[in-house]
Amino acid sequence: MAGNRTVEQIAAAILLVGLLGYWSAASSFGFELLAEIAVFAILAMSLDLIAGFTGMVSLGHAALFGTGAYLYALFAALWGWPAPLAMGAATVSTGVIALAVGAVVTRVHGVFFIMITLAVGEMGHEFFFKNRALGGDDGLAGIPRLDLSGLGIDLSDPARFALGLLLVMAAIYLLLDRMLLSPYGAALAGVRDNPKRMRALGLPVRAYQISIFAVSGTIAGFAGTLGAQHTMFISPQLLHWTTSGEILVMIILGGLGTLVGPVIGAVALVVLRHELSALTDYWGFWLGGFLILIVIGGKNGLIGWLEAAWRGAVRSRAGKVADAAR
Repeated sequence: MAGNRTVEQIAAAILLVGLLGYWSAASSFGFELLAEIAVFAILAMSLDLIAGFTGMVSLGHAALFGTGAYLYALFAALWGWPAPLAMGAATVSTGVIALAVGAVVTRVHGVFFIMITLAVGEMGHEFFFKNRALGGDDGLAGIPRLDLSGLGIDLSDPARFALGLLLVMAAIYLLLDRMLLSPYGAALAGVRDNPKRMRALGLPVRAYQISIFAVSGTIAGFAGTLGAQHTMFISPQLLHWTTSGEILVMIILGGLGTLVGPVIGAVALVVLRHELSALTDYWGFWLGGFLILIVIGGKNGLIGWLEAAWRGAVRSRAGKVADAAR
């Protein structure tokens, strides 16, 4: 879903400045909120790679997120590995798992793809739910954070940890933006828009689908390692299909296939959830109503409304210039 790149770049810059501005004046609760936003934004961007840029909507993405979190907990908390090694091993291992899963699920398309990813996700949820060695349904606590005290950075401080996550989020956004502007990204867009034509042109469509599924899963696993460090506690709920649905809502709310849209959606959903839940027990009802209004508006999420406003302003300005010239 191609959008106005200028608007997306401006929105991304304003969003980052706004988040950093909020960080500079935030309380302890604000730091926790920002950390949650950053983790979910990274996860949402990873899902948008396959849902928005390749046309493969998955309801099992949370399983990869949870797998990264559990593997990090296993390596760092239970086996005592150094946190950097545990993060790297968990991320790479999740990527390998995603590669294997992608080789299976990309054999089908459309609703069948959605259902098979849902089934895979539920298999992962059930595995960790029943695994007593990893805490079972009680979850697992005592997960350590990355130790950067040698660099003078104390990540046990919520403010510094939140800032670190925001910077990591921005770095991942920039890396993915570069990737999507490359010939590889152009091929992915072709696979999404017209896979038959791309196949006729000699492009190995399924190989591209498997590869982007693996890339997406690797980033989701990395987000899982960050999420585990944020809460220092994990549970099988991380892998449940409802978590995948929540991430998909973030993407749709912000703007599918725009990269900045998932970040906007993560900010909007996390903030709305916390604010509405403080006002009413029926916050989910009102959040659902807001999402319906955004979708039936005919735009591509919130970023779609911004792009429409931008186009309107550009046309208005062009009209005034033309009138002045006459």
